[in-house]
Amino acid sequence: MRELKNTKIIAVDHGYGNMKTANTVTPTGIKAYETEPIFTGNILEYNGIYYRIGEGHKEFIPDKAMDEEYYLLTLMAIARELNVFSIREADVHLAAGLPLTWIRNQREAFRSYLLQNPEVHYRFNGKEYHLHFAGCSLYPQGYPAIVNHLGNFKGTNLLADIGNGTMNILYINNKKAQESRCWTEKLGVNQCMIAAKNAVLDKFGVKIEESTVEQILRFGTADISAPYLDCISSIARQYVAELFSTLRKYEYNPDLMRLHVVGGGGCLIRNFGTYDKSRVTIIDDICATAKGYESLAYMSLKRRG
Repeated sequence: MRELKNTKIIAVDHGYGNMKTANTVTPTGIKAYETEPIFTGNILEYNGIYYRIGEGHKEFIPDKAMDEEYYLLTLMAIARELNVFSIREADVHLAAGLPLTWIRNQREAFRSYLLQNPEVHYRFNGKEYHLHFAGCSLYPQGYPAIVNHLGNFKGTNLLADIGNGTMNILYINNKKAQESRCWTEKLGVNQCMIAAKNAVLDKFGVKIEESTVEQILRFGTADISAPYLDCISSIARQYVAELFSTLRKYEYNPDLMRLHVVGGGGCLIRNFGTYDKSRVTIIDDICATAKGYESLAYMSLKRRG
């Protein structure tokens, strides 16, 4: 965790599938209870309501500032990051992001949303947290994950940030991001998840647990019988083929440029894709973007003095 003038810089990567900080990952599922839940674990207490966090994922929402739950998930993520360092009270400067082509229009609304309460008291997993928000820096998703490695980005490079809800595409030429050549596609991993579950239902007439499908997408296999595994693997290969087809729509040519993949979609490309491994770099660290937010915010605040 970076710190400047007694202010903690905490990065939160607001994914549709997972909330990430520099050191933690939590699925975005959230369910409210008026009384304390029976089972413990990832329980947020805020304004007299209990919230269990981490079971399942949220649906795709184009504007996160319109969804109250992302504010609650932000408080949870901050608490988890502070807990790594045994901190319960802090002045916090948030660092977060939005999809590449949405950040221009949504930046100020999302900043106001995240800073809606200058001071917050709440409990998470039975521990009291007291936050004072000092500010918020917002960045385009994906790019911060590789900003510390730009020295290696010679020639033409294509960055694909494949999350649960969207795929962000950005050209980087000779270490410089090309703002005029960035796009956001609604082609996230969740679309592959939905297609795989539907394929199993259509072919076998049974519902399959999302956690089982997720294990296959992440690791390429799971402890299930071969016909089910083959069915889901076939859908995953089709999804990866669609990813590459979409990249080609934006003039991706593996002979002329290198591809860098961040986000959860990287494991699908590795497990189910056909590609030249010498020209495609998959960044496995799911917290890489959050770490990039933190680094960029620290450098920006330090320059301001």
